[in-house]
Amino acid sequence: MSLKKIGKTLEKKLQRFVPFRKIRKLLQENITIQYDILHRIGSMQNSSPYTILEHPKYQDEKRLERFGYSVYSQNDEDGIIAEIFRRIGITNHFFIEFGVQDGLECNSHFLLLQGWSGVFIEGSAEYCKQIQKNFETPIRQGRLTLLNEFITAENINDLFAKTQATAIKDIDLLSIDIDGNDYHIFKAIHTISPRVIIIEMNAKFPPPAKWVMPYNPSHIWDGTDNHGASLESLTLLGKEKGYRLVATNINGTNAFFVRDDLCGDKFPQDCSAANLYNAYPISIFARGHKNVKHLENACLYEKTESINN
Repeated sequence: MSLKKIGKTLEKKLQRFVPFRKIRKLLQENITIQYDILHRIGSMQNSSPYTILEHPKYQDEKRLERFGYSVYSQNDEDGIIAEIFRRIGITNHFFIEFGVQDGLECNSHFLLLQGWSGVFIEGSAEYCKQIQKNFETPIRQGRLTLLNEFITAENINDLFAKTQATAIKDIDLLSIDIDGNDYHIFKAIHTISPRVIIIEMNAKFPPPAKWVMPYNPSHIWDGTDNHGASLESLTLLGKEKGYRLVATNINGTNAFFVRDDLCGDKFPQDCSAANLYNAYPISIFARGHKNVKHLENACLYEKTESINN
């Protein structure tokens, strides 16, 4: 059976369920269900982003998904980062990234190889030992500073003060990925003004869902879906802080923000979460993270009555 026939068959089966039809009505302006089904099937069958990128919504030349590639990043972040800075320029070649684990698979590793300098902040002492070994040369050269610190909303600005970041202030890149309090850390930052911010999103909740994990300064990710924040919530926070959402990567793991004063007409005109959202590719068939309990703080839709109409 062809991919197209499989997709149509699944859609017909799903449409028999009343909740699916009503939820689809609520989200029809944000997610095309037929495409979403084929999107996920195609991703599982051939693991190729090219089939996904054939969809009309990706034909906007200012979108960033088609520029994605990975050198050392976990997904396609390396390519998207490169294209963003091609459009807005690079100033100080300075980054800060936290939640890097051993540093080998992160958003700034490739930048180090291109002559950038910056800071890794990692809470695990064991990972820090690996970083010291893996990045011995840039650390010795003074291009990479390593802080073994557990990040909270209360200490993040003090941690920046231990580095060159506070003096530079307008650092080129900040990457946030701590599998939990990401939203709250982003909100707490006030001593630096990064030009570009990458932050992990919880794509389980598509726009217009608003969801944020309650703040817990001692939180350690347990492998479940209780982490981070929805793209809608991150986008609204970005607006408050003077940042515009410009992209998410193709498999719905990271959101990319650029400071408002740098955007101009360089990115999609429609920078809403609904337009730039990308879903977990296999979420119809398997969860991205394990469900272990009801997320009691989930207040997803402003117009919840639409689901019942």
